[in-house]
Amino acid sequence: MPELRSQNSKTEYATYLTLAGGRIRCLRCTAKSVRSGKQCAKPAMKSSRTQKCSHHGGWATGPKTAEGRQRIAQANTKHGGSSKVARLQLSTASAELSRLEDAMHVLGMTTAPRTRGRKAAGYSPVRTLEDVKRMMLECNKH
Repeated sequence: MPELRSQNSKTEYATYLTLAGGRIRCLRCTAKSVRSGKQCAKPAMKSSRTQKCSHHGGWATGPKTAEGRQRIAQANTKHGGSSKVARLQLSTASAELSRLEDAMHVLGMTTAPRTRGRKAAGYSPVRTLEDVKRMMLECNKH
């Protein structure tokens, strides 16, 4: 259990923290609880410029520039299956399949139960023959 220095006031910060029975002396996190007004009891990270623990933001916050963010994204991409573009294509195809299923029910081509659950983004229901005609005209445009 870390030994904490006594605090006389809520605004006063303890700078150092002693751990391991007094054998380790380190900087203390300067974050303060809004509810109790007490200072965080964790040691600050060595890499923290603001003297914060890992829980309160002591780790580096990441790249600041757009190029840096792009490099990190490319380094972490294992495949394109879960990229924004792939998810958008999947959502569009799923909405189109739901609309085709609706059209089949309107035209009487099937009596199977409809697919249950949440519909994809961009889905607009097909309920009448006019909707089916409009859908077919939109498909021909693409």
